[in-house]
Amino acid sequence: MSYSGSSNNRRDLDGFISPKSSYYGTFSPQQLVFNANLQEFANRVGYISGLQTGGKLSPDEAFEQIKSLYKQLKQTKKGLEI
Repeated sequence: MSYSGSSNNRRDLDGFISPKSSYYGTFSPQQLVFNANLQEFANRVGYISGLQTGGKLSPDEAFEQIKSLYKQLKQTKKGLEI
């Protein structure tokens, strides 16, 4: 089924599910990229926490997933040299 304005609806849905805040820190391309990655990390940790609280993930599974996400974030920071 096709809806008129479906790309706008998709953008609205993406913004609702994974909101992005404006960046107000000292600007550099590296800082901006890291901030976007940090926001994504925070959103995903929130989802994992909700799944664990709702009984869909065990505490160990949730911990391992968050640990993996943190390692990715740390590598990004290192790669950006900030």
